[in-house]
Amino acid sequence: MSSALTDLVPLPIVQAPMAGGVSVPRLAAAVSEAGGLGFLAAGYKTADGMYQEIKALRGLTSRPFGVNLFMPQPEYAEPAAVEVYAEQLAGEATWYDAELGDPDSGRDDGYEAKLAVLLDNPVPVVSFHFGCPTPEVVDALARKGTLTLVTATSAEEAQAVERSGAHAVIVQGVEAGGHQGTHRDDPERDCAGIGLLSLVAQVREAVALPMVAAGGIMRGGQIAALLTAGVSAAQLGTAFLATAESGAHAVHKRALTDPLFVRTELTRAFSGRPARGLLNRFMREHGPYAPVAYPEVHHLTSPLRKAAAKAQDAQGMALWAGQGHRMARGLSAGELVEALAAEIAAAQAAQASAQVGSGQGGQGGGQAGSEGR
Repeated sequence: MSSALTDLVPLPIVQAPMAGGVSVPRLAAAVSEAGGLGFLAAGYKTADGMYQEIKALRGLTSRPFGVNLFMPQPEYAEPAAVEVYAEQLAGEATWYDAELGDPDSGRDDGYEAKLAVLLDNPVPVVSFHFGCPTPEVVDALARKGTLTLVTATSAEEAQAVERSGAHAVIVQGVEAGGHQGTHRDDPERDCAGIGLLSLVAQVREAVALPMVAAGGIMRGGQIAALLTAGVSAAQLGTAFLATAESGAHAVHKRALTDPLFVRTELTRAFSGRPARGLLNRFMREHGPYAPVAYPEVHHLTSPLRKAAAKAQDAQGMALWAGQGHRMARGLSAGELVEALAAEIAAAQAAQASAQVGSGQGGQGGGQAGSEGR
């Protein structure tokens, strides 16, 4: 599937925008310089903070890159549930000698101000998480020459993305680390996430948009298989989280392959919205009781997470990770892009060879091999 996005960068490799200080300019620059599409995460930053990172990134590379925005969230209807959760976290605050954060620190993440910056200082690509921008916003960005991508976790959400006029849809499977980019936070769907391959097939039949696949992708062979399934590119987060240029805490990087952390789970414990991370003490103790309240819970737990990181206590940190975390490689970002590209090429060559081989088995096989090519 050809798209403006694939024309923009040589390789079908997108570095996921990971908020919270992971997707720093040096990481995005290294990915873009290696032929992929590097991304900055504007989430949890001020509009000026985002602008300063864009300036820093432009000083490191002249190649295309993207910026990710969080969509504003609807008002939360049960503040009493947040108060109860705060009481439950009092012991954590005492343990880490930290104050709980103010849950009412803001809901829109400076969305309008960040849009204004991106319209005044256009970047090649902007993506959206936690919802879908209006057609007016997409059109305004397009008139500035900016390509727009929007995350979807279902075929229905992908149809909303198509109606918005966005250039491509990021198809996020349930395997993905960090926050699920659902357009509406429905607690009844917490255990109803769709695996990436199934979701790609569903979205491919539902919309005509180019797709970027995301969720548990760690190897070039996986990317090659997804390209065969019809996607234009693959977005990797956890794989880049482990790289030298990533801004992730060293404890977080080590935990990805630490035998102590045997699996990931979706949890609301740290933010009030479903997010996949390495199962640790904080998730086990507080996950079952965390309310449906984003970003209130995010603001509430922020000082606790920072204190745990300062103490190098992995059991109290939000260790976001996808299901493929044990396959993380301690490479530089450029080396990782090169390794992925080589693996894609090897997988595609093997596939082509297999198709040629099947074409030598008779007339019917020859037709199948020709169609496959």
